[in-house]
Amino acid sequence: MFAGEDIVKREINTREDVSLLVHTFYGKIRKDEVLGPIFNGVIKDWDNHLEKMVDFWESNLLYVRKYFGNPMLSHISADRKTNYGIESKHFGLWLNLWYQTLDDYFEGSTAQLARDRARMMSTNLFLAIFRSRPKEVYS
Repeated sequence: MFAGEDIVKREINTREDVSLLVHTFYGKIRKDEVLGPIFNGVIKDWDNHLEKMVDFWESNLLYVRKYFGNPMLSHISADRKTNYGIESKHFGLWLNLWYQTLDDYFEGSTAQLARDRARMMSTNLFLAIFRSRPKEVYS
């Protein structure tokens, strides 16, 4: 986005819309001073990851079954790879960037669904990470 450029907000209706959301959002994540090092340290193949995330969000927002992974296990694995360094603040920052991306580009009921699902998922993923940690992490 260029200074002074107006973005016409649109509904999320197609895979292309979902792709714009995902690619723009993860572009922000990769550059973020707090989240960037975590994501860039864990994700080695960004092209593959972005395609999976488009599939994931297309499945969740447009009800087109394309994603067949396990987000819980993926996030638990990422937490282990960061030496159990993922905290609730990271999910808050992630959610704020997600909302910002939605607010910048999209409007309508599917954008609201994207907000609601992301909020619910961030809570559930953090709880799954917390419960999966060895007790020694908290000793």
